[in-house]
Amino acid sequence: MHLDRLIAILEMIAVAGRPLSVAEVQKATGLPKPTCYRLMQTLQEQRLVDDPDGSSRFVIGERLIRIALLGKSDVDVRRCSAPLLKSAAIEYRETVFLARFRNNQVEIIHVEIPDDPERGYIYPGIGVRPMHSASCSKAIAAFAENQIRDAILNGTLKHYIEHSRTAPEQLRADFDRIAECGYAECEQEIDVGVASVSAPISIGNIGATFSVGALGPVSRFDAEYRAALGKSLAELATRISGAIQLCNVADV
Repeated sequence: MHLDRLIAILEMIAVAGRPLSVAEVQKATGLPKPTCYRLMQTLQEQRLVDDPDGSSRFVIGERLIRIALLGKSDVDVRRCSAPLLKSAAIEYRETVFLARFRNNQVEIIHVEIPDDPERGYIYPGIGVRPMHSASCSKAIAAFAENQIRDAILNGTLKHYIEHSRTAPEQLRADFDRIAECGYAECEQEIDVGVASVSAPISIGNIGATFSVGALGPVSRFDAEYRAALGKSLAELATRISGAIQLCNVADV
């Protein structure tokens, strides 16, 4: 019975479309006032509801959003983001990919290629990428909590090729620059002749859990081109964020 009431309150706040006061929740659910206030206090203590501006009006909390997001499988995320990624690959005429942060690592989970038989492209493959070198990883790390960045800087930083950056002070400066401009770059830090650009995908208040990027040969990916791609990818990231949040797992 206690759980039923908690769920009823959460459903009410979720569908309201705006922050609700405890009085509004109590009236809508029909719960006794003392019971409703006590349950709302419990939900707030557990960060399942939040009072974002201190006005005693509540929205769904960060913790519940995180739980819902973690429950979305790669299949769910790929399904809702693939059309946007494909459109971008055709528009940019470059390979576009989606990466995800979980278990303290970043991995590419989906790739779309351009529909241009006359233009060469590079396929990055699916799987884990280094946290200190790949643009998709750095785009997430730059906006992560301090302990995540510290774990990267204090961990084993593999030197892949000549341009790999492994000095903590270099990476710290890199993260600061990414946080300021909104996108990350990787110019021959992992593979010779390959460059990439990625933008973080922020989900609600829980930070950058995904990133979207484009990659290609360094002969095309000069500084000016990477900067233009970075701005475009940041806009694309906003659209993908919305798609992921609206993705209905039950429809998969």
